[in-house]
Amino acid sequence: MRLRIRLAALFALFAGSILTAGQAPQPAPPQGNVPTPTFKAQVEYVEVDALVLDEQGNFVRDLTKDDFQVFEDGKAQTISTFALVDIPVEQAERPLFASRPIEPDVESNERPFDGRVYVLVLDDLHTDALRSQRVKAAARLFIERSLGENDLMAVLFTAGRSQDAQEFTNSKRLLLAAVDKFMGRKLVSSTLARNDEYFRSPNRGGRISDPYEQERVYNAQSMLSQLKQVAEWFGGVRGRRKTMMLISEGIDYDLSDVIRRWDAPASGASGIMDDIRETIAATARSNVSIYAIDPRGLSGGEDNITVGGFANSDAPGTSDSGASVAPPGDIGMSSLMSELRMSQDSLRQLADESGGFAVVNANDFRGAFDRVVRDNSSYYVLAYYPPTTKRDGKFHRIEVKVNRPGLRVRSRRGYASPKGNPPRPATTGGMTPELREAINSPIPISGLTLRVFAAPFKGTSPNASVLLGVELLGRDLSLATNNKVEISLLAIDTKQKVWGLRTDTLTMNLRPETRTRVEQTGFRMLNRMDLPAGRYQVRVAARDVEKTNVGSVVYDLDVPDFYKQPFGISGLTLTSMSGSAMVTAKADDQLKDALPAPPIAQRTFPQNDEIALFAEVYDSSNGVPHKVDILSTVTTDEGTVLFKNEETRDSSELQGATGGYGYAARIPLSELQPGMYVLRVEGRSRLGDRQVAGREVQFQVVPPVNAAGR
Repeated sequence: MRLRIRLAALFALFAGSILTAGQAPQPAPPQGNVPTPTFKAQVEYVEVDALVLDEQGNFVRDLTKDDFQVFEDGKAQTISTFALVDIPVEQAERPLFASRPIEPDVESNERPFDGRVYVLVLDDLHTDALRSQRVKAAARLFIERSLGENDLMAVLFTAGRSQDAQEFTNSKRLLLAAVDKFMGRKLVSSTLARNDEYFRSPNRGGRISDPYEQERVYNAQSMLSQLKQVAEWFGGVRGRRKTMMLISEGIDYDLSDVIRRWDAPASGASGIMDDIRETIAATARSNVSIYAIDPRGLSGGEDNITVGGFANSDAPGTSDSGASVAPPGDIGMSSLMSELRMSQDSLRQLADESGGFAVVNANDFRGAFDRVVRDNSSYYVLAYYPPTTKRDGKFHRIEVKVNRPGLRVRSRRGYASPKGNPPRPATTGGMTPELREAINSPIPISGLTLRVFAAPFKGTSPNASVLLGVELLGRDLSLATNNKVEISLLAIDTKQKVWGLRTDTLTMNLRPETRTRVEQTGFRMLNRMDLPAGRYQVRVAARDVEKTNVGSVVYDLDVPDFYKQPFGISGLTLTSMSGSAMVTAKADDQLKDALPAPPIAQRTFPQNDEIALFAEVYDSSNGVPHKVDILSTVTTDEGTVLFKNEETRDSSELQGATGGYGYAARIPLSELQPGMYVLRVEGRSRLGDRQVAGREVQFQVVPPVNAAGR
């Protein structure tokens, strides 16, 4: 009871703060260990990342700006900005008792993003269904073995299927779930299709056409369109290497002339050559490297191109009259092998031209994946202002040289200037252009520090009511009278539908005592979103108008179907004495009686603190009398339980309620040594198959804070 009184008193003290909320500049670039070139916003500049290797293939780290020369269309350019990027590979820490890391329930941009950025494109349009498992195995290998905790990845499919794709995240669970949905749908080989057409046709004279030619063109265009869209979107990410990992068996068109001759005319009624040109131009313009992985591995042509019922010139068929016949000379094993080479060449050329590499005829991808990580971990970023800013669509060759002998450079080979007038900025949901750009960024933007948590509760059928908390640190804010802080938030589902879009503007009219408190801690805002069950990405961006500081956070959210599952649990909300010291600009009425103070995003607590928690356990028992056990535990890294609180509830409590048991507990931290712990809240039904539902949160205890705040 003492905790409730002390927290409630603190809450009452700060609840009177005058932060006026009303609904309704260029975002800071990623900072920290990874330098980012900075230029005037209104001027387009060219950015080149360069890998410099010695004769043994090792990256050379001791070069300076003066060691480089950059040429555009054969003319030397002035390097305006230069940086060495050296990104560590970090692995997620997990409790020793757990098989995998516990996903955080709070996301923050407090630490500037310093990882790699990947888009994994799974080419279902050009992968045989029988090799789907190979694609999934290769993708899983990279995610589980090579993806760092500080990296971001998205998963896309060339056939569209946005509901199965995965937006940028560092959650291996979500990435692997997207990969597991892959299924190849490649058409039968053109050679085999023409072979079958030959024996079906009553008139076998003349050229045998591919009956699926138009569909192949469509599939190739769809795949190239996906690559182009990714490249164009990637253009907004600056100061780091941008990588598309394409797992594909390649397309059935010879791209060599198009890639090497930018002025080559379009050919074919389908216009596929124009699509190839535009795709390569987009990767060049946005400085995107493609790493192509052929899942077919090292095997014979008969396996690489699925063969069934093939009749070639060495195995003649039979005509309707019984005479022995054979397909034309361009239908046979040689044409199968030609298809294989052409498809592999398409992968090589797409990768080589963009500064990446292709992996073909290989069964073990570990070495290649290690090389991809190395390429994206250490490199130089050079940037210069182009000699012309005309939007004429022309391609400009880039060459990067170093003045030390014996070194070789890998970099983009050029870029295509955009065409037409620049697009007009749109206005959405009351957001300023700066907030809109920040909220669209896949990379958390540091500058204005945010901490975000989300907790789904059962709402009005069929929706969940998601509590969303946003905390801003006072050290980043201007507390000048009448200064404004803008906060925008939204949720995006797997079909790209936007939910809950809103922008709040807070005016800093603060009492002197409140100003001091905000300076020391910051402030929080709590909002609710009504969302149907599903998977979402919550995006939050904030801007301090006077300081022009901008920050953004991306949060992965799974919303359970509380109305269909027979037994479930809400999100877990926490508060504490130390956390309640932060000013709450906007509270949540639904939890004001469940917790002694507003819920917090804090997950590091001093040893002399005390945690209060609240969750709801949902039970659809259809009126059958039974008991439910609800318990909370605190476990050490080694798996030792140091705290346990257990309650037994009766199903009669559900009468007239929303089908849930409210559960609250208090956890004193004085007996816990400094270190990492796992808090678990769990409900266990005694009915039937004794279903269990639980939530886990990892938190840290640090040495106690004294009265002076030290």
